[in-house]
Amino acid sequence: KNKKIAEDKLVVQKKKELSELEELKIKLEQKEVDNKLTTKEKNRLKTIDASIGKTKKDLKDVSVEQALKHPNWSMGAKITIDSSTLMNKGLEVIEAVRLFDVKASQIEVVVHPESILHSAVEFSDGAVIGQMGVPDMKIPIQYALTYPERGSIPCKPLSLTEVGNLSFYKPDFETFLCLKTCIDAVNEGGLKPVAANGANEQAVALFLDRKIKFLQIGELVKAATDNQKADEITSLNDILDADKKAREFVLSRV
Repeated sequence: KNKKIAEDKLVVQKKKELSELEELKIKLEQKEVDNKLTTKEKNRLKTIDASIGKTKKDLKDVSVEQALKHPNWSMGAKITIDSSTLMNKGLEVIEAVRLFDVKASQIEVVVHPESILHSAVEFSDGAVIGQMGVPDMKIPIQYALTYPERGSIPCKPLSLTEVGNLSFYKPDFETFLCLKTCIDAVNEGGLKPVAANGANEQAVALFLDRKIKFLQIGELVKAATDNQKADEITSLNDILDADKKAREFVLSRV
């Protein structure tokens, strides 16, 4: 779901040409942001993550098993690792820039350990509308299947009194290099986001195969993205070539 957004400029261009087609945003964050936005109202977006928020010292020797134990969400291996490195938030920044025609500077990434507030939109008058719910992927997946209708779903209802407190923190960009790399990539544009995505997929695969350390994922993603020039995307071949080169770059560093 995230990968196609890394090649987003070409995708968005084609979507405009085929205006009768509507894209279903399975991502809970992006779908709910879309529901709350109109072109004239948007001011700033907030994308929320439930990262454990560890320091670089804490993460130095994180094992595959530890990284796969997400505190709140039950997901596949690759997206769980992306969540632990904050690469998932980096990709969502890229998504939001392209899908909602905003600048990266208008998007705030927030670490939220309880995973209750998933996204929020700040309007020009300072009002903020957020999307809250229990951390259960059945909710966004069903909504994508039944859109624009909502149906009942067998998941625990949200009780704010049971949750008690909600906490929010700024992300550590020095530790979570994937997030910073994605933001820099979308600001520079061109093929940079493609390289970031391809490098990450290769690096995560290597980590899951126990061939690199956890913190090396971010280091390799940054190095591969820095190695890619911000050339304009003119065709699908440009995307495929940049993706391949980023993966080869990562493999060459191991």
